Amino acid sequence: MTVTHSETPQSTSSSQNSDGPIGLWLNGARGSVATTAVTGLLALRAGMTRSTGCVTDTDMLRDVPLAGWADMVVGGHDVVDTPLEKKAEALVDSGVIPAPVLAAVRGNLPEVEGELRTGYDAQSHTGSQAEAIDRLAADIEEFRNRHGLARVVVVNVSSTEPPVDFRPEHDDLEALTRALADPDARVLPPSSVVAYAAFQAGCGFVDFTPSTGARLPALELLARRQQVPFAGSDGKTGETLLRTALAPMFTCRALHVLSWAGVNLLGGGDGATLEDPANAKSKLSSKSGVLPALLGEDVTAPLHIDNVPDLGDHKTAWDHVSFEGFLGVRMSMQLTWSGVDSTLAAPLVLDLARLTAAAHRAGHVGPVEELGFFFKDPIGSDEHALADQARALTEWANGLDREADS
Repeated sequence: MTVTHSETPQSTSSSQNSDGPIGLWLNGARGSVATTAVTGLLALRAGMTRSTGCVTDTDMLRDVPLAGWADMVVGGHDVVDTPLEKKAEALVDSGVIPAPVLAAVRGNLPEVEGELRTGYDAQSHTGSQAEAIDRLAADIEEFRNRHGLARVVVVNVSSTEPPVDFRPEHDDLEALTRALADPDARVLPPSSVVAYAAFQAGCGFVDFTPSTGARLPALELLARRQQVPFAGSDGKTGETLLRTALAPMFTCRALHVLSWAGVNLLGGGDGATLEDPANAKSKLSSKSGVLPALLGEDVTAPLHIDNVPDLGDHKTAWDHVSFEGFLGVRMSMQLTWSGVDSTLAAPLVLDLARLTAAAHRAGHVGPVEELGFFFKDPIGSDEHALADQARALTEWANGLDREADS
């Protein structure tokens, strides 16, 4: 499949196939991924950069009814108060955002800053989780109404949470609603509070993290009642992207993979978060299902994540693959992936906002399995092979305009 990008910056004119401006509401709006996405969006509008890394701006998805870059309005929640401009400056210093890009868009950052609201902090919140959900949903609704937006997509790019312990209320929406009203109960993790608020506000939801988010039966029922789509989870940007492209090579050539070991070195906020074994468990879980699904259950696949603070947002992943060929001859492949996490993730956040809004416009309800192309642990799908995911995404997305008109 050939994928080409425009050689000139994307036009800032409105999309002829969209039905009006859309909102991108970022949970974790002052983090590295969100700040990079916001800065990149402003640069695209200004014609300062090409849309490299944005799958929605390639020939692969040429027939999708997407909002144009100029038709995307950004707001969000966060529990920290570092101004976007200061965060962007720090990302320039760490090599994530080019200095000329920030210089060109700096004057527009205060406008986005004015759209950010205080998020849900489980540690400091008093009162019921229902009250927190009502406040978050009201912020999103006010944003949508004030800007006259056709729809809003909430994207979770906050820090990774530990896996949540199952509670009976997670399976029963009515029981969950009752429990949320109890001021002494904490029945949902923060990412699921955000998902509930998004659905309550009538918005699509995307979880770019491996946190629980909308992956509870009660929340899927709420999304279906509210007639909204959702997708996730854990954006596929580096080592796992490489694995989902290369692992099918071994199976289609009848080569037997004996082991596939990996080591991830990263710093910054993600490195600090994942240094906590409880938080790392969510990330390791989302990454660990890929190789068994593609190669078979007998593959040995140890994986380690280590915090190296001086690396900042620059991530290095090393893989060692041991495999067996004809006559039982042993061979190996070693790979090193060095990337900038936020730079790889930010264009996908923009892609997912555009595609989820298009799915909402077309009347898609519940999990959008075709968006599994973007995720390590795709909701609603067991497919992990990148090429197969790309075909599914292409066929589905390019038919959305017809689906909307039917």
